[in-house]
Amino acid sequence: MLDIFLIDELLRGFLREDLEHGDITTNALFSGSEVASASFQAREPLIAAGMELVAARVFRLLDERLIFNQIVPDGAVVSSGQVLMTMSGPVRSILRGERVALNLVQRLCGIATLTRKYVEAVQDYKAAIVDTRKTTPGLRLLEKYAVRIGGGRNHRYSLSDGVLIKDNHIAACGSISKAVQQARAVVPHTIAIEVETDTLAQVEECLHCGVQIIMLDNMDIPTLRQAVALIAGKALIEASGGVNLNTVRAIAATGVDLISVGALTHSAQACDIGLDWE
Repeated sequence: MLDIFLIDELLRGFLREDLEHGDITTNALFSGSEVASASFQAREPLIAAGMELVAARVFRLLDERLIFNQIVPDGAVVSSGQVLMTMSGPVRSILRGERVALNLVQRLCGIATLTRKYVEAVQDYKAAIVDTRKTTPGLRLLEKYAVRIGGGRNHRYSLSDGVLIKDNHIAACGSISKAVQQARAVVPHTIAIEVETDTLAQVEECLHCGVQIIMLDNMDIPTLRQAVALIAGKALIEASGGVNLNTVRAIAATGVDLISVGALTHSAQACDIGLDWE
């Protein structure tokens, strides 16, 4: 569940960006006394995400007099033409919030829908689909929420959430062993250490260091299988790189525990959702 306190801070910023000094068009056309009803409708099949917590919240921040009905719950499978949310109240408030609300839920539904496809592709295996930090600046909180709604899991939220020693860290330190040793000297015992590897020799070095999570980056399927056999349950295994809907099932079949997919957030196509007046 998203924290309303954090969401409201984001949404107010988005509204401020769009409204700036006011809605010139709407203010010129309507006095403020007019009322109407409108609905959000799906124009393609999708997984619903953010209708109550994001879209309705945008409008409520503008005008608490607006009334909402038929709000589709997050995670629901929605068909084309289905009503996602209905609202009634002042025309000015509906028009002022329309674009911000639509922009956000179109994006979130797109992420949830794409995530669900990945999750369903690996449902016969133990591998969990996880996201990355490849998110839209300012939208990470919402985008990672949409991944969870789609059935995926979250990787690190920010750089402060966990230790992930990547190729450039290793190059700068000189070796995996040295990087792990230095990290352990300062990182709290409650935080696991993950290391990115791209060769079996690096996997062996991680095992020698007692690394808790080993990332297998951009390895082909035969090498992934060898790495999984080499690790043999001594560490949590994450596969990353070159993951798409055509490759994810074969990657899961190698026996990895996690598959991180940057495309969930950086390449998800926004869903087609429209606001129709009633």
